[in-house]
Amino acid sequence: MIDLDDTDRAILRALVVDATQSAGAVGRALGLSQPATWRRIRRLEEAGVIAGRRIDLDAERLGFGVTVFLGVKLATKGRVSLEDFERAATAIPEVQTVQHVLGLYDYRLRITARDLADFERVLRRRIMTLPGVGNVEANVLLSEERRPGPIG
Repeated sequence: MIDLDDTDRAILRALVVDATQSAGAVGRALGLSQPATWRRIRRLEEAGVIAGRRIDLDAERLGFGVTVFLGVKLATKGRVSLEDFERAATAIPEVQTVQHVLGLYDYRLRITARDLADFERVLRRRIMTLPGVGNVEANVLLSEERRPGPIG
């Protein structure tokens, strides 16, 4: 774990809002020089605090209007390799995330589809044919807020 000061936290908050900002832009907003800001960002990257930068795509504008969270209970624990299930699930393009979880279900999948009929096709032809799939429970996303998470 790395010790973060208030300036590090302010840099992280700025980058969470817009990761495309240059070190100069972040520095100007915080009253720091570009080189000092760049050094701090680099240190946060090297320490693994900043694990990468990405863009968020608007799935709806790309024609994917439905997001479903699917709880998956494996039918035969011990008989099916978790790695086999995970490998097969991540190979499905509509599956955005595969999370191994503790609780009622073994996995939680985030699936995007064009509409409910498209989701049903993905469910029947792809998800239900995955190795070891037993019970599933679908929750359709109605709305979502983005929260960046705690920063120190």
